[in-house]
Amino acid sequence: MTAGCRVCIPGVALLRFLDYLCSMTIEFPSPAWEDYELIDCGNGAKLERFGSFILSRPEPKALWDKSLSGEEWDRAAHTRFTPGAGFGKAGKEDSGTWEKLHSMPGQWWIRYTGGPRFSLRLGLTSFKHVGVFPEQAPNWEYIFRQTRRIAAAAETRPKVLNLFAYTGAASLAARCAGADVTHLDSVRQVVTWAHENQDRSALDGIRWVVEDAMKFARREARRGNVYQGIILDPPAYGHGPDGEKWKLDECLFDMMKNVGAILAPENSFLVLNLYSNGFSASLGETLVRQALGIPSSTSLESGELAIRDRFGKNLPLSIFVRVER
Repeated sequence: MTAGCRVCIPGVALLRFLDYLCSMTIEFPSPAWEDYELIDCGNGAKLERFGSFILSRPEPKALWDKSLSGEEWDRAAHTRFTPGAGFGKAGKEDSGTWEKLHSMPGQWWIRYTGGPRFSLRLGLTSFKHVGVFPEQAPNWEYIFRQTRRIAAAAETRPKVLNLFAYTGAASLAARCAGADVTHLDSVRQVVTWAHENQDRSALDGIRWVVEDAMKFARREARRGNVYQGIILDPPAYGHGPDGEKWKLDECLFDMMKNVGAILAPENSFLVLNLYSNGFSASLGETLVRQALGIPSSTSLESGELAIRDRFGKNLPLSIFVRVER
C-alpha cells in the first residue's frame, strides 16, 4: 500500500461492493396513511401522532437535535413516556410509566388504509409500546402483494405463518390477501389483542397459537408441514409460555434453519425483521442465505425500515430481509 492510499480494493471486489450498496433500500410508510405521522424526533425521543392522539416516547436511535422546542413538544403531546429504573436493561429495556399531559383514553383505534385495510387497537402499555410498529407498514404491503401473487399462481389459498406475531398487523395483511394464517406468539395477552384486531377489521379464520416459536417450527418440520409465507419479527430477548429462553444472538440462526425446512421451495416468500442495534441488513442477508442455502447468485431484498418526520429527518428503526421464490 502506498503512502497516499488508505484502501485498495480490487476492481471486481469494488464492483460487487457498489452493487451491494445499490441493492440496499430504505423504505418508509406511505404518507397516505392518515392515521399515523412522525411529527419530530431527536434528543433520544420521538413525537408521533396515532389517529387523534400525540405521544412522546423515548427513541435511542434519534441521536440528533429536535426540530421543535421542548415546550412545543409538551403543548402537542397528549402523553409522555417516562422510563423506569430498569430502562435499558435486558428484559426491562422499555419499562416505565406514561404521564398524561392532556386528556386522552387509555385505549383507542386506528385504521390502516394501504393495500390491505384493517383496524388496530392501541393502548398505553408499561413497556413504551402501543400495539403497533408503524415503520413495519412496507412489510405489510409486501406480505399483501406476495400473498396475492402466490394465490393467483397456485389458484389456492397460501398458508402463511407469522412467528413472534405480536398484535397481528402482518397477520391481518396476509389474511386480507386471502391467506390461511397461523398467528403465533408466546404471550397470551397479545394473542388476545390480535384477535380483537381481527374482529374489528371484519376478518375471521386466523389460527391462534400460544407457543414457543422454536418448538413450533421444529415440530412443523418433523411433521413435514410447509408454508408459502413465513414472517419473523423476533425480539432481542424473550421467554416462551413454559419459560423457554430466547436470546437473538444465540438462537436466530437455528431458528432460520428450522424455518427453511418448512418454507415451500416454490411460490413462497419470507420476511425477516430485526430491531437489534448490532444487526445490519448485510448481516441479516448473509444469515438468511446460509440458513436457507440460498446461493450468492440469487438476489434477495434487504434494507432498512425508517420513518421521516415533518422536517425531513429520517429515523431508521429496523432492518429487513425478504426472500421471494
